[in-house]
Amino acid sequence: MNIHEYISSGVLEAYALGALSEQEQAEVEKNLAQYPELQRELEQIEAVQEDMLMRAAIKPRAAVKAALFDTLDAHPKAEAKVIAMPPASSSATIWKYAAAASVAIALITSYTAIHYHGKWRSSEQSLQGLIAQNQRMAQDYDQVNNRLDNIEKQIDVFDNPSFKRVIMKGTDNAPESMAYVYWNEATKEVYLSIQNMKELSKTNQYQLWAIIDGKPVDAGVFDADISGLLKMKDIARGAVTFAVTVEPRGGKESPSLQTMQVAGNVVKEG
Repeated sequence: MNIHEYISSGVLEAYALGALSEQEQAEVEKNLAQYPELQRELEQIEAVQEDMLMRAAIKPRAAVKAALFDTLDAHPKAEAKVIAMPPASSSATIWKYAAAASVAIALITSYTAIHYHGKWRSSEQSLQGLIAQNQRMAQDYDQVNNRLDNIEKQIDVFDNPSFKRVIMKGTDNAPESMAYVYWNEATKEVYLSIQNMKELSKTNQYQLWAIIDGKPVDAGVFDADISGLLKMKDIARGAVTFAVTVEPRGGKESPSLQTMQVAGNVVKEG
């Protein structure tokens, strides 16, 4: 088995997302047991996906919980309704659970608004507090929705077989560094995922390059503090290698090869 070709196929991402059939899962588990390198790669993929979801989470303010329980105490006869959730069967599971958290925030916001509506009639000051609190909750709600949109977009990239994953490993300049490139040769789209890269000074940035016909092509600059997938410049057909160098902030027209941090070859199909 060609380990690097198997990893670049995206089957491990699909396995981590629960998007494979039982037969395909069994085949992946057989390979995981046989090849320790695949198991380590799967652990990195799962860590990235968990980090994406943790970054999407927003902790509700303590006042929300207090307001909700005050309202429930005022209506002791209200009965809770339990709605059964059907089991998920595809990669949509992750963002659907995150969407459920977003809906929960919306419901709590509405419940709190109803609770404070009665206080508004007796106190203008309470009304102003309600408006401010609802504005903060609306901002939290928008943040959750924006993050959900980003997560869904990233999962679409992971699940799309048209995207080739290029593993860029650290050079002698940065042996512990690692990053992934997801490249769709048909649409020219390029996304970058940082696994481990050190922070640079404020005067420098990383710059991504694609090697086409032996010449470096600029794919955009970035900083090390990004999370999830970062959309880079489109790259046309023919790229055989992707690499990252350290350049002055804003980037250069040609790479400083002596500062190369990570590099990886595009795995040819077939």
